[in-house]
Amino acid sequence: MPNFRLRTGVKPLLGGLAALLLAAGCTVAPAQGEPAPGERLVAGTSDAVGPLQVLTTFTVLADMAREVGQDHVEVASLTKVGAEIHGYEPTPADLRRAASADLVLDNGLGLEKWFEPFVARLDAPHVTVSEGVDVIEIGSGAYDGRPNPHAWMSPVNGAIYARNIGEAFAAADPANAADYRANAARYAERIEAVGRELTAEVDQVPDGARALVTCEGAFSYLARDVGLDEQFLWPVNADQQGTPQQVARVIDYVRQNDVRAVFCETTVSAAAQRQVAAETGATYAGTLYVDSLSLPDGAVPTYLDLLAHDARVIGTGLRGGE
Repeated sequence: MPNFRLRTGVKPLLGGLAALLLAAGCTVAPAQGEPAPGERLVAGTSDAVGPLQVLTTFTVLADMAREVGQDHVEVASLTKVGAEIHGYEPTPADLRRAASADLVLDNGLGLEKWFEPFVARLDAPHVTVSEGVDVIEIGSGAYDGRPNPHAWMSPVNGAIYARNIGEAFAAADPANAADYRANAARYAERIEAVGRELTAEVDQVPDGARALVTCEGAFSYLARDVGLDEQFLWPVNADQQGTPQQVARVIDYVRQNDVRAVFCETTVSAAAQRQVAAETGATYAGTLYVDSLSLPDGAVPTYLDLLAHDARVIGTGLRGGE
């Protein structure tokens, strides 16, 4: 179960993180309308208890939190739609939002290196939602031996995230604990159902074509779930991207394994992967979503949509467009 720290006030957070941001050249405006320690107030009022104020580090977690919390929570994401999470730089506005949150959710596993100064001084309870997943280690490059942080790309792990969020909300807001746990259980079942559909989609890929080649090594958990061999240009987006050595290595892999299709992710340039396709004759088969959802009218406005979209693109690409 996630561990919690009692909220004792927002002033230490403001002081410590303001110093960090000022050192980086940012100007920090004072927070307005700060609630008393442990108190949740509806915006624009002075005495009405409002929804649990939840801050997440990226949009996938924000969607999960809304599904579990429903009307009992208001959720915001530090990173915006389409943003690259690994190298994100917090802003003064992020500081103010973190200071007034009742609960902060992050992924952990080394995904949000930039968030560590927030965690160190954060007075709101802070929960890492990947706790309890079966971690895969990165097996190459400068990140060899470190956890692969993209655990949510496995529906099995996604269900664990949902239940962890439910327990986090129940601990932060005991009056609605039963609702949170029931919502989390239903949501976990929906994630698991999409996982079964994903497996059925990829099961149609024939033997000899079951190699998943992407830009970032973000699909280790998904590949493990559905029995694909994984190859990538770089292990995480914080690493160097598209170097001649990376491109040459993947070109060799594609040729040696007669790979039909290669893919890239929405938050990075696909230029290096398109070069791989051009030099090997493989098809550049499309864009996958990992670190960010889309806008509401886009391809993947929810986490469940993300899983379903990626399954379709991967399955169709590896089957040669069938």
